[in-house]
Amino acid sequence: MRCAGYLRVSTDQQTVDNQLPAIEKLVEDRGWHLARVYSENESASRSGHQRELKHLLDDLSTGRYKYDYVIVWSLDRLTREGIAKVFDLMHVFKVCGCQVVSVKEPWTETSGIMTDLLYAVTAWVAEFESNRRSERVRAGIKRKVEKEGYKPGRQIGLKIK
Repeated sequence: MRCAGYLRVSTDQQTVDNQLPAIEKLVEDRGWHLARVYSENESASRSGHQRELKHLLDDLSTGRYKYDYVIVWSLDRLTREGIAKVFDLMHVFKVCGCQVVSVKEPWTETSGIMTDLLYAVTAWVAEFESNRRSERVRAGIKRKVEKEGYKPGRQIGLKIK
């Protein structure tokens, strides 16, 4: 079986180094072939920002590459945009003849009505967790502004490379 790996982290302070060995082990244990790895450093809670995911989907939908499986470390690596987005992605993969398999969610290798329920619950948890994290960050910034006079944003005159 021909596989693609999809790795994603959200910030420059993180690394995909923990994800790849687990994906390689799953592929090896099943006797599959990891043909290509798509890797990126991008948030999964905003549509359109994941260039490598788009590249993977384009490769599949145009027939440029054919994979039997796309292996992810965890489903929340694909998206944190909620239930509808997860089902949309799973539909696109299915239409392209490809199944998503998650290292952390082994039930992704099964099918049936319970699988759909588990996709929905997992997607809801990922979105909820993302929203909670954002709330905590905003609360921390607000506290620093009010108590410490912190000025958020980049310094005046500082240019981004």
